[in-house]
Amino acid sequence: MKFIISALIFALIFFQNMTVSNSWAMNKKDLGDCPQQRNIAAAPSVYINKVNPLRNEPRHIKKGKVLSHIKAKPLACKHCHGLSGNGKGSMSASMNPKPRNFICKETMDEISDGQLFWVIKNGANGAAMPAYPYLSDKKTWQLIHYIRSLSNSNS
Repeated sequence: MKFIISALIFALIFFQNMTVSNSWAMNKKDLGDCPQQRNIAAAPSVYINKVNPLRNEPRHIKKGKVLSHIKAKPLACKHCHGLSGNGKGSMSASMNPKPRNFICKETMDEISDGQLFWVIKNGANGAAMPAYPYLSDKKTWQLIHYIRSLSNSNS
């Protein structure tokens, strides 16, 4: 009888822990710097007001994720921005300014799609962000959908 009660208590605790939200389960350190101050110049005005022309669909987000985690060259985004997008990738410790924290909704709501497009294509002067000019516009917009999905920010 004690075994059954112990097993039920364990199951209840396990189930409760599995159903808590991700944001509750993450500690403050995992969230990265939030909000994060802008640390690069604004894109030219012709880019600032650009809006992602692709529908916000799972297929575009998935393709953006593959770019972020594997295919982007010269370096996959995860190395600086982290797997979760919190700006704490394996190479971020020595960087100043720190990589953008994509999971911070407050920060990401302040950045237009056009600004993200410009920075991905041209890099960020004064930061370690390299340029990815070889990415097609479609792939760049898919990457932006993935980045936005990390904070559910759809500017």
